[in-house]
Amino acid sequence: MASMNTDGDELLRKAEAKKILFLARKVLSALGHGFRGKPFFHRLQASFCSFAFLIFSAFATIGPITEANPDWAKDVIWYQIFPERFANGDPDNDPTRESTGYPQFLPESWAVMDWTADWYGRADWEKEKSPHFYNTVYHRRYGGDLQGVIDRLDYLQDLGITGIYFNPIFYGESLHKYDGSSFHHIDPYFGPDPEGDLRLMEGETEDPATWNATAADRLFLELLCEAKARDIRVIIDGVWNHTGRGFFGFEDLLENQERSRYADWFKVIRFDDPGTGRYEFDYHGWWGHKSLPEFARSEDGRNLATGPKEYIFHATRRWMDPDGDGDPSDGVDGWRLDVAEEVPVGFWSDWHGLVRSINPEAFTTAEIWKPSAEFIREAGFDSAMNYNGFAIPVKGWLIDGSISAGEFAKLLRNSRETHLDDTPLLLQNLVDSHDTQRVGSMVANRDSFYRYLSADQFDYDNNDRVSAMVPRYNLNTPGDDGRRIWKMIALFQATYVGAPMIYYGTEAGMIGADDPDDRMPMWWPELDFEMQSVMPDGSERTEAQSIGFDREIFESYRDAFRLRNSEPAFRRGAFRVLGTDDQAQVFAFERSLDGSRLLVLINRGDKSFPLKSPLFTKAELLHATDPNADATTLPPLSAAVFRLP
Repeated sequence: MASMNTDGDELLRKAEAKKILFLARKVLSALGHGFRGKPFFHRLQASFCSFAFLIFSAFATIGPITEANPDWAKDVIWYQIFPERFANGDPDNDPTRESTGYPQFLPESWAVMDWTADWYGRADWEKEKSPHFYNTVYHRRYGGDLQGVIDRLDYLQDLGITGIYFNPIFYGESLHKYDGSSFHHIDPYFGPDPEGDLRLMEGETEDPATWNATAADRLFLELLCEAKARDIRVIIDGVWNHTGRGFFGFEDLLENQERSRYADWFKVIRFDDPGTGRYEFDYHGWWGHKSLPEFARSEDGRNLATGPKEYIFHATRRWMDPDGDGDPSDGVDGWRLDVAEEVPVGFWSDWHGLVRSINPEAFTTAEIWKPSAEFIREAGFDSAMNYNGFAIPVKGWLIDGSISAGEFAKLLRNSRETHLDDTPLLLQNLVDSHDTQRVGSMVANRDSFYRYLSADQFDYDNNDRVSAMVPRYNLNTPGDDGRRIWKMIALFQATYVGAPMIYYGTEAGMIGADDPDDRMPMWWPELDFEMQSVMPDGSERTEAQSIGFDREIFESYRDAFRLRNSEPAFRRGAFRVLGTDDQAQVFAFERSLDGSRLLVLINRGDKSFPLKSPLFTKAELLHATDPNADATTLPPLSAAVFRLP
């Protein structure tokens, strides 16, 4: 790969070269030849979607490009899918005991779990391994796969979803796949032929010339075609900070030590000395987790080491422009980047240069838990998961009711105003994710504890408040008032500045404490689930609870999303706080665009709020979370949307 130089003259030269290459592609394409930069590629067919994987790229990396904020991302409603738990569309590809990564620690009786079983109930193999739920839950597999996602695309379209964010789908041994064994292949057990895929992958290295296309790879590209046919964009998780121990380069390092071609890819502390009777090899794992070896940095610490950086760049090209023809429409629409702040900014600058050169309209979003504006600007991201500027304030006011409406408005403003230009319109406004307790459980536990342990965060992700093992933690679904709050959350996500993002199953009424209990199998409407009668410690619940698809919550999200999709002002309009009433706990704001004025009223209080302004006599009620809302009264714990004259 050519040098990653970002000097200004070099940038101009490469930018001009890029223009020439683009024109050459167009000319050659018109002549019927096709342009690939190098002739090392092969074409594959999947269903009606045709594509080819680029096996080798001769294009030099260009430096940072400042064009960002893809316009289409302002209109997206994101849906986060944790693939292993979303839908099992092909039982023939279910994981095996050997595929778990640690079969030697599992009983021979290990088996894929029953999708509808009591979550805290335990299979025979689990009881054989350990008496403790949390000693076996991470070894569970339920068989979610890509075919399951394809089968449910119509469901997502009906819900109003226009963008999917996938948790890692690359080959990895764990259930979450953040321990990648490869970045250039989809996990074989997400595709139709795991055994065949594994054989194809044998002997591959970091060199794209050695890469084959597997059945899982082909199915993913078919999924992209199917999603885009429904106007659903797709972004995928990029984990560029670390790998798993099964990563091909790390396996070679384990075997060959300092003689390995990958010896400088990882943060090695010391190599093994075969002359001693001890095994001394040691390395840095992410936050001390040895199952997640970290990539090495450049000598100055401002970038990743050359080896892993070049490999990541090759993998990025592979998924953004699969057939290498210069048209990225057959690839992913962007990336969500894991632990983004822990990767050097210099890498992100160069990587974004590559991304923009492939697809100037690609969307990149960073996992950031603290204020994100400065990092977004420095590293070239378009967006971030808006934990700090949305999820945490929502927890404090809408869910817990522990701050006033005025304080809530101030928290939102303080975060929003740190961002430049139209970045707030692209921020991913989530409340829950695979790293938090579910929103339904947040609501159910809003009164479980008498004080905060992390008051500035409203205990949003405090381990001593979000774990199912914490005394007083409520494992049940929310009651009537909690459901009213839940509906307000859905409407606020759909109407506030930024792109709504929900975690799979939130719209189905799913609950769950923090990881791993937020990763239950999806509650599909056609499935009958066992009564939840077991506690995490194995004891019986005082009262068993029924669970399953919640039609009322689903319709609340669907109706709110339809409203957003039908009103450009909610996606692109100006935002203005019209007023707050701290005593009544009422928050009012306006979204406006091209003469359209939409008023959103949220009543977090426990009393009806009278609408005394004559403005409401001329306003049109578009939507309300409570059917009793009208132009004169907003019931307690409810929200409404009016069109203003």
